[in-house]
Amino acid sequence: MIKIGDYNTLEIIRETEQGLYLADEEGNEVLLPNRYVPEAFKIWEKLEVFVYLDDEERPVAVTDKPHIKVGEFAVLRCSQVSDYGAFLDWGLLKELFCPFKEQAFKMKRGGWYLVYCYVDEKTGRLAASSKTNHFLSNKELTVQQFDEVDIIVSHPSDIGMNVIVNNIHSGLIFKDDIFQDLSIGDRLKGIVKKVRPDNKLDISLGQIGYRNIEPNAEAIMHELEDNGGYLNLTDKSDPETIKEVLQMSKKNFKKAVGSLYKQRLIEIKDDGIYLV
Repeated sequence: MIKIGDYNTLEIIRETEQGLYLADEEGNEVLLPNRYVPEAFKIWEKLEVFVYLDDEERPVAVTDKPHIKVGEFAVLRCSQVSDYGAFLDWGLLKELFCPFKEQAFKMKRGGWYLVYCYVDEKTGRLAASSKTNHFLSNKELTVQQFDEVDIIVSHPSDIGMNVIVNNIHSGLIFKDDIFQDLSIGDRLKGIVKKVRPDNKLDISLGQIGYRNIEPNAEAIMHELEDNGGYLNLTDKSDPETIKEVLQMSKKNFKKAVGSLYKQRLIEIKDDGIYLV
């Protein structure tokens, strides 16, 4: 079966005036228009193509690679708005449509939006939705505490930043755990800090507990080396100062300093930390 809105590896079965006809193992055919036909090809050769619907809602194959496919999230630019919705540039000739009912906020031309690509059940057409939470579920979790996960920054809240976890779950990074600038659509690695009884996920951009000591200790060593072997920071320093200098919490700073001190890599004095 040829998958609409996804990549397919198909066999060249014949050449026509319009282009090449490709087929899957079940004999389903799709046209690869002339503009996408490679300079050299052989009948029965296989090609990887992306299949979507053209302006007449017919399946068509292209060799272009879109910015998003069915089941994925991506940040796309709105190129125009009509009476029915918005059209998004996803890297293909025919733009991706986002109906008004699927817009979390009314889209404007030139704006960038995090969207999910899906197949409309009624029409069979590909569409986009910026109501990303509708496509996430924490009912049955596939992650547990301390797991490393892939995250996509979704949208801010009063207490932190909402994120998409492994493309299927929703999570939250609390403000106290954010030590870098985050933008909607950023893709990062994170750690499941806590799984709450209601299956809500607390996510951290760093590692948790004792697992966090080594990376933070390494960061402090780099900072010491860059500053001539001295840092004007102690366990009495203001948390905001530590955050500004080292991009970590005071709690993690104290753990890392303790680790370095035990390894006799640093000296701790009243005026700061010294590299041994």
